[in-house]
Amino acid sequence: MAEGWARHIKSEVIKAYSAGIEKHGLNPNAVKVMAEAGVDISRQKSKLLSELKGLEFDYIVTVCDNAHESCPLFPSKTKVVHMGFDDPPRLARKAKTEEEALEHYRRVRDEIRNYIETLPQSLEGKV
Repeated sequence: MAEGWARHIKSEVIKAYSAGIEKHGLNPNAVKVMAEAGVDISRQKSKLLSELKGLEFDYIVTVCDNAHESCPLFPSKTKVVHMGFDDPPRLARKAKTEEEALEHYRRVRDEIRNYIETLPQSLEGKV
């Protein structure tokens, strides 16, 4: 969702790439709630960080605790910033209805959008 928002509302100042330490596939509920907000992420794919070799990054923003704890080392010019969000799939497992599950995705979607709107200014001076 973060990559989708960055490309949708900040593409003129942010070149966004999303990757993780594990591939989980594209979550259909994430696709659904992003589409509700007018953002099509259906063509994005789950990638490993190793698939982005050769790219240089100014910032790495980890958005879940697992990624933050497992984040590899990057060249010294790359700043790693953690901005943790709840994990919608984990929260949705406890939902009693599909609508209740989607509410978790919507809340996190909106929190991520709010954060992306602050970028890149909010990253200045962070390490």
